[in-house]
Amino acid sequence: MILEKVGKRIKTLRNEKKLSQEKLAFKADIDRTYLAGAEQGKRNISLKSLEKIVTALDCSFEEFFEGI
Repeated sequence: MILEKVGKRIKTLRNEKKLSQEKLAFKADIDRTYLAGAEQGKRNISLKSLEKIVTALDCSFEEFFEGI
């Protein structure tokens, strides 16, 4: 359940910032397929990867988890 919520939040914020998966993955220095899996709730995303994604989305952890 939490994996799906985190993934949905990543996708929502990415779309709000008008970023493609490829652009966000590049900014976060992660693989695009890893990001896609995370957005679908199919990846058990590490805290380090989540930190990279949140930073690439230009938001704080507080703002990120506010929507969950």
